[in-house]
Amino acid sequence: MKVQERGGAGTHRGAAPGQPVGERLPAPPRERKPALAALAVLLILIGALGATVLVLRAGDRVEVYQLTHDVPAGHAVSKGDLTTVMVAADNHIDYIRPEQYDALTKLRAKSNLYEGSVLVGQMFAAGGGTEVGKAAVGVSLKEGQYPTNLKDGETVAVYRVGTSAGSGKTGTGGANSGSAGGSSPLVQRAVVSDVGTQDKSFGSGNLAVTLTVNTSEAAAVAQAASAGEVAVVRVAPDNG
Repeated sequence: MKVQERGGAGTHRGAAPGQPVGERLPAPPRERKPALAALAVLLILIGALGATVLVLRAGDRVEVYQLTHDVPAGHAVSKGDLTTVMVAADNHIDYIRPEQYDALTKLRAKSNLYEGSVLVGQMFAAGGGTEVGKAAVGVSLKEGQYPTNLKDGETVAVYRVGTSAGSGKTGTGGANSGSAGGSSPLVQRAVVSDVGTQDKSFGSGNLAVTLTVNTSEAAAVAQAASAGEVAVVRVAPDNG
């Protein structure tokens, strides 16, 4: 009797209705978004256009002048001082180009220019081109009052020396000995703007030199120069 009831119970459970095995609910259809697709394409196009513009701008270069030698203040630039290089075009920079060479030769450097500099218009001026706050003073130096091989663009200290100190034929040492008497220099740092030719007439041997000094120092240098009591000593340039 109990065996029959168990069998019937098992049969009853097996016959219970249920979902068919393996059958799935239908998936909802995917929603298409044409606007997003169009935006993605647009972004790709904008990126490609931007890259193209950068390449084109990088290729927009101009030929300009670059110095191959130092040029002292107050001097003109010669053909031998120049080479050409290609730089990125920039309307905000007044580059000097090869077609402007004739105009460049009529100008003078406003300050010392150095090898490797790319030339721009602001570096030059008509005439001497002395900087604001500076003055050009001419001095006539006796032998012994200047170092040998004095060149344009060098930095010198300017001293006032006695007439007897400049009379000795001691070369560079004369200038040094004249400055060693404990007096302070008239000018700590002056720039040699121009070295003339040595006047050998009547055995004077005087050397005409133009010095660029601060305006406040010009009067003292001119006064000493008029008395023939100026000596210059070569010093290291101020790179600071």
